[in-house]
Amino acid sequence: MERLVTMPTSIRSRRSWCGFVLGLFWFGLGVAHAATPLNGAWREAHAGDTPQSVLHEYHAGLLKSFDPSLLQRFPQNSTGSWVVITPQPPWDNTARVLTIYPPTLGTVTVFGGDQPETLALDDFSASTHGHGRLAWQLPASMAASAPILLKFEPSQTLSAPVRFHLESWNEYIRADAQWLVFASACFAVMLAMVLMALCFALMLRDVTYAWYAGYILCYALIQGIQTGFVFHPMEWELLSGTALLAGSAAVALSVAFASLFMMRFCELQSYAPLLRVPIMALAVGMIQLVLMRSSRIPLLVEVAQILLNPLLMIGAALLLVAAIVAAARGSRQAWFFLAGWTPLLLLTALTSAQVGGALPQLDWLNDASLAGGAFEAVVLSIGLADRALRLRHDRDIVRVLADHDALTNVLNRRAWTERASALLSSGPPRPIALLFLDLDHFKLLNDRQGHNAGDRALVAVAKALATELRPADLLGRYGGEEFVALLDGIPAQQALQVATRLCRRVHRLEIPVSEDSLLLSVSIGVAARREGDDVESLVDRADQAMYDAKLGGRNRVSLHVGSVQAPAGPRLHVVETRER
Repeated sequence: MERLVTMPTSIRSRRSWCGFVLGLFWFGLGVAHAATPLNGAWREAHAGDTPQSVLHEYHAGLLKSFDPSLLQRFPQNSTGSWVVITPQPPWDNTARVLTIYPPTLGTVTVFGGDQPETLALDDFSASTHGHGRLAWQLPASMAASAPILLKFEPSQTLSAPVRFHLESWNEYIRADAQWLVFASACFAVMLAMVLMALCFALMLRDVTYAWYAGYILCYALIQGIQTGFVFHPMEWELLSGTALLAGSAAVALSVAFASLFMMRFCELQSYAPLLRVPIMALAVGMIQLVLMRSSRIPLLVEVAQILLNPLLMIGAALLLVAAIVAAARGSRQAWFFLAGWTPLLLLTALTSAQVGGALPQLDWLNDASLAGGAFEAVVLSIGLADRALRLRHDRDIVRVLADHDALTNVLNRRAWTERASALLSSGPPRPIALLFLDLDHFKLLNDRQGHNAGDRALVAVAKALATELRPADLLGRYGGEEFVALLDGIPAQQALQVATRLCRRVHRLEIPVSEDSLLLSVSIGVAARREGDDVESLVDRADQAMYDAKLGGRNRVSLHVGSVQAPAGPRLHVVETRER
């Protein structure tokens, strides 16, 4: 009998997810699919060139050869460049698509059908749009071995290296869908981080989050223009014809926002104060470049275009140095900045090297920059969350220090009054009692043994009182040797019992006052809440009762007569405690 072996569902699920993630990363970084082998040749365009003359020169072997599967840079001077791509055997006569990756911001004219066709990122008229690349579907009438003639038209943009693929329609559709999933995920991560930062900027009124949102948003716009995502599939026709201006402005603004964000995020004022001035100057200079570039004044536009790249290199190095200095001097957030910024800086350096002709085999750098932007957005968001938690922790510590007495660690007078007022005004009417405590013979203790002994006595008494009272009771230091305690839900008679217990507890501390066996004790006045009472009136009545306890002989408890429902009798009810 054949034995069936099944894989556990959890294992299958994990493998499926791992396969999906790895596949997304692999294909998103532009890994080459099975494609038709190609030969390539090119030369710079000259005045008077015609497609027929260029093809004649190609067949005569007069053009420069190159490998279309590797990145190749074609000059886009005043006349442009001619490129010939020739499929090699085995030939395929099915529907095929020629792709150019990464997409150039200029225009490419294809001579292969009945009429020349124009390929451009911001072209919304063509039926076939390559997402993240330029795409041209070969006519069905075109022979499989026929050379494809392209002309890279003159452009004001810096010519970047490109590679060519000729693949079947099904392969093209599959690769296109994979890139769309990858790019959409990266942009979704960046925009989600931007929305989160804007919400926190409004809620916390912290401009640091706004600078971060501006930086990530500008970077997303840069990648959207360079990859063509804002044109296809976003269909933002309003950017058609303005890609160069919008891209330059986004680059300059991203550096300006990054500088402003980095100064506050990495706390340069504390860790690298000397670098704040040049970084602020960089931010201002980048904003001025945007204004000059948008002025449409030829001289200003030309100057801005000349200054942009040098300032970008200087600014990147300056931000990197500032982050390293701040991190070395103890800035926790600077490490987050370095973790997010350094990979992008490295990718930018590699891309710049490619423009110069190096690393032709690393054709995935363009998509890696997109993934790097999403990675940086997540890392910096984690850094912002860590910063918010740290600030909250510091604020809580400051609040505790501001609300508590530095010596006894109980509530100080201000904090106790605020919390007692809130307690009296909250909830339905209920019994509340106030104890006003004053240490007996405390001045004599200070005079005989010194203030250090007095401080130790205050600390010991505060600990004893806090131990005896409930956690919900409000205990505070009202003045020098005076303490107050607000007992919630305690009627007058029960408050008397609590006060008596406190009185005995302090006396059992056996803190000597003088050589004649006099021990430190406490006199306590008790007042119960009446209708219309506030903290001040309640304290006044408890204070009066405390003074009557003093006059009655100290080390005892006195209850204000207005705190009990008695039609007649003495003004004060006194409960004496026996000394052991």
